[in-house]
Amino acid sequence: MARTEYYDDPNAPKPNSMVVAASAVVTDDHGRILLQRRRDNDLWALPGGGMDLTDSLPGTAVREVKEETGLDVEITGLVGTYTDPKHIIAYTDGEVRRQFNVCFTARITGGQLAISDESTELRFVSPEEIEQLPMHHTQQLRLQHFLEHREKPYLG
Repeated sequence: MARTEYYDDPNAPKPNSMVVAASAVVTDDHGRILLQRRRDNDLWALPGGGMDLTDSLPGTAVREVKEETGLDVEITGLVGTYTDPKHIIAYTDGEVRRQFNVCFTARITGGQLAISDESTELRFVSPEEIEQLPMHHTQQLRLQHFLEHREKPYLG
């Protein structure tokens, strides 16, 4: 299923769902950040996804990282909350979602890096390489906030 992301676009379709989601900035021992190239829109993004009714938000981030990358992680902190109503995601099945994302930091505790059916590529990227990758600006914002080493999480 393909998806189209809109931001502050008057032609964006109206949302018909709100999805609570979690993402994670996973770093390796060299300070590189784990990114995935999404199959549904061909853009680079942090691993993450929607919360199940049986999940906690941190648990969602841990589960999604495992499902999408094969890595086991533990949550180490909070980058911020991302609830901008201008960000709309439309799927080819008719769902048009407004997303509520909580972005965590995480460290690797095990597992084996493996591409899932949601991605075409996984890569640890140095902070300097991020600007060169095709990425939605909402993902860039989360990474920018992480790289700023903020004293307090972003609340937006």
